[in-house]
Amino acid sequence: MSLTSLYDLPAPAKLNLFLHVIGRRTDGYHLLQSVFVLIDWADTLQIERRSDGLLQRHDLGPALPPEDLCLKAARALQHESGCTLGADISIAKQVPWGAGLGGGSSDAATVLLALNRLWGLGWPRERLLALGARLGADVPFFIGGQTAFVEGIGEKLSPIELPAQRFVVVKPPVAIATQAIFSSPLLIRNSEAATLAGFLGDMQGAAKAGLQHFGRNDLQSAAEAVCPEVSQAARWLEARFGNSRMTGSGSAVFANMPGMTPNMWPGKDGATDPSTAIKPEGDLLGDLPDGWVGRLCRSLQEHPLAGWAG
Repeated sequence: MSLTSLYDLPAPAKLNLFLHVIGRRTDGYHLLQSVFVLIDWADTLQIERRSDGLLQRHDLGPALPPEDLCLKAARALQHESGCTLGADISIAKQVPWGAGLGGGSSDAATVLLALNRLWGLGWPRERLLALGARLGADVPFFIGGQTAFVEGIGEKLSPIELPAQRFVVVKPPVAIATQAIFSSPLLIRNSEAATLAGFLGDMQGAAKAGLQHFGRNDLQSAAEAVCPEVSQAARWLEARFGNSRMTGSGSAVFANMPGMTPNMWPGKDGATDPSTAIKPEGDLLGDLPDGWVGRLCRSLQEHPLAGWAG
């Protein structure tokens, strides 16, 4: 029996562990290098197949723009495949937008992966990746479904394995327009190209020292000039965790929590030494300024729907 609906579909957010701008193409797009890591802060989608070809989105939480990336993704897949089926797409939004966490791109990737199955298209991952690249620079990463060293404008993915990591992520109540960042005179556009070997070597040293300081986010200075709250968030994290970095081109900032093992995570079954457990989330984030949102996050080595495309 063919599928008619899919429920509880996760669309996880991502962090940029670093982000370098190493040049610019003749068409104006910036050439980037980064490492993208999936985290367990996620939106949840449900999709029901329609036989009339209509595509409709239903917001189960905060209202999204009328023409969001989910609908664009569904329309693009419908057009490219020639499929006559439609869908009702419902989104429970949890990941804040304008944050640099890739929430909209992740939602679009989950829609493509789900409709590929719900409509019985059987597209291979490579074909979905090509379609995703036309929708947005971050979409291919979420379709790829693994921690990756990312190059080009976001379409060149080299999957890598990293140890499990823990992060504190906070976002002030502001969103930053990507265009304002990339047009800023403060933007660094000529960083020296990094290498995957250099990043992995730094990670090995960081694991021994309990630190992580590879590279930087070249967009952060421009973002702080446009949005002083980014600098405020960075200082807030630095004071509590000793490190901070903006992710992507948005206003969210994260801190790495080095040296944490699973039994040190609050609520984790099998905790063996309460004296080493970190404080509960409410204690760690209880003094966030009014209007800010924050979360303790785990890294995900693989997207929960990674097996949905060949």
